[in-house]
Amino acid sequence: MGHLKSTEFPEPYTRPVNSGQTPEAKSRWWLWIIALVIVVGLGVWYFRSRDSTSAQVPAAGAAGGRPGAGGAGQTVPVVVATAARGDLPVYFNGLGTVTAFNTVTVRSRVDGQIVKINFTEGQTVHQGDALVEIDPRPYQVQLEQTEGQLAKDQAQLRDVQVDYERYQLLFKEGVIPKQQVDTQQAQVGQYQGAIKADQGAIDNAKLQIVYSHITAPITGRVGLRLVDMGNIVHAADTTGLLVITQLQPIAVIFSLPQDQLSQVLSKLHSVQLPVEAYDRDDVTKIATGKLLTIDNQIDTTTGTYKLKSEFSNDKNLLFPNQFVNIHLLVDTKHNITIVPSTAIQRGPQGTYVYLAQKDNTVKIQPVTIALSSGNSIGIGAGLQPGDDVVVDGQDKLQDGSKIEARGPTGGPTNPQGQQSQTGDRAPTPAQASPQNSPSPSTHKGKRQ
Repeated sequence: MGHLKSTEFPEPYTRPVNSGQTPEAKSRWWLWIIALVIVVGLGVWYFRSRDSTSAQVPAAGAAGGRPGAGGAGQTVPVVVATAARGDLPVYFNGLGTVTAFNTVTVRSRVDGQIVKINFTEGQTVHQGDALVEIDPRPYQVQLEQTEGQLAKDQAQLRDVQVDYERYQLLFKEGVIPKQQVDTQQAQVGQYQGAIKADQGAIDNAKLQIVYSHITAPITGRVGLRLVDMGNIVHAADTTGLLVITQLQPIAVIFSLPQDQLSQVLSKLHSVQLPVEAYDRDDVTKIATGKLLTIDNQIDTTTGTYKLKSEFSNDKNLLFPNQFVNIHLLVDTKHNITIVPSTAIQRGPQGTYVYLAQKDNTVKIQPVTIALSSGNSIGIGAGLQPGDDVVVDGQDKLQDGSKIEARGPTGGPTNPQGQQSQTGDRAPTPAQASPQNSPSPSTHKGKRQ
């Protein structure tokens, strides 16, 4: 029986078979499988979307002729303006610097202490107005001394003159020699010279007193005060007391290309050419003046020449060394077809515009530019007054595209430019000068 117990062993039949993998290893395998499925799915989605996009591009290109262009059946909202016949001024534009006609640094001509200041900073003073007073008492004392010396020399002159007359009588009677008479005559001349020197000293002392009261040499605007009351100033000081700048009138010096010299010269001797000054952004007009003269040479380094203009500057809007943009009116072209500059397009075929048709489509119309001035373009050929041209939205157009026309104010218009009652009719380019016409951004209406 003990032998049977030793041979019966059930473990080989009931023990589970060991697979060799732990639970952690199994979870990692599942994670790899899930990640692989996600990657494969993303790849399939990417290739399908790319194939669908590439299939749509040829269709759009075939319909529109270029990417983004309005195809058949698609209405493009645009802004249109009407070409008008009018007068277009010809301006030459240049960069200018405001320059004062006169600038004076007021300095003291005598030595002394400042006892009074009669101006305020930024004040407009007139020629002869009192500005600064320097202590005049030392020069008044000097004046009194020279006047006393003059009185003394005058008394001595009278004495030697009496002696000279007496010596002449004695000489005629033979009492005294000729030499004594001549000596007395020389003394008279010496005192006469001393009196003249005294008179000059008196005049100098009076002049120093006048110099002690400093007045304005010109009419202009006072700058910042350079010295204060109580300071000792000297005639040899290099720093002045104040600076006066003439602002009315004032000059502007600007430059133009040398190619425009002959046209300006031909007009300068026959008519007065008006000049307009604009701010740094070339948007706001500051003042209006006239052309004075042209420099006598051309700058070879820049190929430009200088011109000088004058402005009355009644409102003191121009200041010395101010940077301005100058518009010089040299001519005016009459009875020319005018469109906004934003209507002009340029391509391999040259310059053209999108011309609005009666059936709410556009046509590419080649044009010839005769003149460009500011925000307006003078058309030499290709357009007639009354034609409607697209001024905004051209990037979505091609020849024959359907459009929804809007005026510059945003209201809908018909193909002939008549705006509906939702907005006023926009002004034509001929109704505004190039300086007062709106910038290209103001021609743009709201797109739907």
